[in-house]
Amino acid sequence: MELRTKRLLIRPFLAEDEEIMLRLLTDSKIKETFMIPDFDCREQVLRLFLRYQDLSLSPDRIAGAIVLDDRLIGFFNDTGIKDGYIELGYVIDPAFHNQGYMTETLTALIAHLFEQGFREIGAGAFVENPASLRVMEKAGMIRQEKEDDIEYRGLVHHCVYYHICK
Repeated sequence: MELRTKRLLIRPFLAEDEEIMLRLLTDSKIKETFMIPDFDCREQVLRLFLRYQDLSLSPDRIAGAIVLDDRLIGFFNDTGIKDGYIELGYVIDPAFHNQGYMTETLTALIAHLFEQGFREIGAGAFVENPASLRVMEKAGMIRQEKEDDIEYRGLVHHCVYYHICK
């Protein structure tokens, strides 16, 4: 999949994304709200990047790189697909927060996924991540009644979910 927005390119991961992706996967700020494991060594992080790269090329999965001016600034992936429903997770490099890049990406992904036949698209976020909640709302998603308490990194986080239907 390759999509262009006003400012961004959404595409599969390339080998040259490796170093930035490894930094994003180990970034302490990102790890506060995006569920990423702790790694014991560089090889473990590299294996996860290679998995994302494989997923971004798979016809059965949704994953990819968010690129600004030929530089990886974020990524996304499906966290579940079932019966016309897809749930997404996403990350933007903290250096690029509050500039509308994730809203632009999510809006483009929603349109693309509807074109691909999905009938409902969802995403979730911890309530202590209001920026992500705003991204979903700006992309046209509506808060669902579904909520969860999820233990992550020794803390219980309240997670809320949003969706949009075709």
